[in-house]
Amino acid sequence: MKSGVSHSKKQPRVHRISIVLNDSEKRALDKYCDKYTVKNRSKLIRQTLMQNILKRFDQDNPTLFD
Repeated sequence: MKSGVSHSKKQPRVHRISIVLNDSEKRALDKYCDKYTVKNRSKLIRQTLMQNILKRFDQDNPTLFD
């Protein structure tokens, strides 16, 4: 990942966050994981979340010229 997000070897993951999905969200996640042979759902969700957060930070960053 970019923008200063460290790998787990440097900073162990010690903060647990839980999410709750409805039936259709769970089916969509299961279908995605089956289709793309995702073996680590936590990693998928973590990477997807952080990519979206970092993308938003980049978009919100003030620029000199619009």
